[in-house]
Amino acid sequence: MAVVVGVDVGSLCTKTVILDGDGKILSYDIMRSGHYYKGAAKESIENALKSAGLKKGDISYTLGTGYGRGAVAEADAEVTEITCHARGAARLFPEVHTVIDIGGQDSKVIGIGENSRVVNFVMNDKCAAGTGRFLEVMALALSVDISEMGDLFFASKEKVDVSSMCTVFAESEVISLFARGHKKADIAAGIAHAIARRIMGMVGQVGLREKVVMSGGVAKNAGVVRAIEERIETSLLVPYEPQIVGAFGAAIIASERMSTTIG
Repeated sequence: MAVVVGVDVGSLCTKTVILDGDGKILSYDIMRSGHYYKGAAKESIENALKSAGLKKGDISYTLGTGYGRGAVAEADAEVTEITCHARGAARLFPEVHTVIDIGGQDSKVIGIGENSRVVNFVMNDKCAAGTGRFLEVMALALSVDISEMGDLFFASKEKVDVSSMCTVFAESEVISLFARGHKKADIAAGIAHAIARRIMGMVGQVGLREKVVMSGGVAKNAGVVRAIEERIETSLLVPYEPQIVGAFGAAIIASERMSTTIG
């Protein structure tokens, strides 16, 4: 069986998606990138192949994307994550015009036009404010597992403002709020709303056009999703596995390039 592979090497996690000739997802893999991106990409591809019951020789085309796309030794080509996220989101939700992606250490808002074409985007990759890494640090400060942060949002009864978005200052602020007697749920909600405020500023630069898709690992936090929805006053479309949208888009492009080469 001839298949194509999309590999998204992020600063925090590496994702791989394998598609068959009909564009169907056969398998995917998500793992921590660690400090050796080349090794992570290789291992993630191997994991996805194993899940699909395939071998390396079955791969017809591999495309790398993401922060560490240059580390995908198996790649036949590389494409920016902006393009890949747009393509992946548009395949999952054809009506999409805006993508909000919050990953491990960066966030981006992408405007999509006709034929899945990127018409505008803004990206914050200079600091980890409001990203997955930011949430991990905040969860640690609250002494809760990051998977609990979303549920805590919905248990909140009192509004608590978290004003700092710098990870270092926000961590100190969260510890201080907890020491002053504020409940974990209220602080978690304050963190989610702080992330939503930051994203709203980015949305303002790109312009909001419905429908809106949210991708990236932070999209698994239902509290952040709700906080953003309240800010932009519209519902977000969240994929079944929001972390693989970029890798999925890379695999779609890989499939098209393979077809062009064969043709």
